[in-house]
Amino acid sequence: MTATDPALTALAQGWCALSLLHGKIEAHVERALQAKHGLSVREYSLLDVLNRQHDGEGGHLQMKQVADAVVLSQSATTRLVTRLEERGLLARYLCPTDRRGIYTDVSETGAALLAEARPTNDAALREALDEAALNPELAPLVNAVETLRVAA
Repeated sequence: MTATDPALTALAQGWCALSLLHGKIEAHVERALQAKHGLSVREYSLLDVLNRQHDGEGGHLQMKQVADAVVLSQSATTRLVTRLEERGLLARYLCPTDRRGIYTDVSETGAALLAEARPTNDAALREALDEAALNPELAPLVNAVETLRVAA
């Protein structure tokens, strides 16, 4: 395979288009969340992931699982959790069955802010996808996002 291989070029072009779509969406959603709720996309995502936890089997996530879900390193996730905890949006506590484990839950204030921000996030996402769909290079990716169904 060479650097001028047509398949490699197409693959690189596809990756660039996907990266461009992601960047456009994230920037649009970030502006909306910051302006209306004082939240970054990462903060919103972290609150959303933690808010979906439950007390059943496997219901509480370890920090590595949270980091994977929000696509951050464990150290960056820990710093983000600390910032949100300082704002009163999260609370940490020891795992009742393993005192080495620390869980993080969304506080009532955090849950209220998340509920308030969810329509903003959804509307900004819809706007960003609609705008990207007008670009012929991004339209197939927008279609893929819109038709993607993740297995529960």
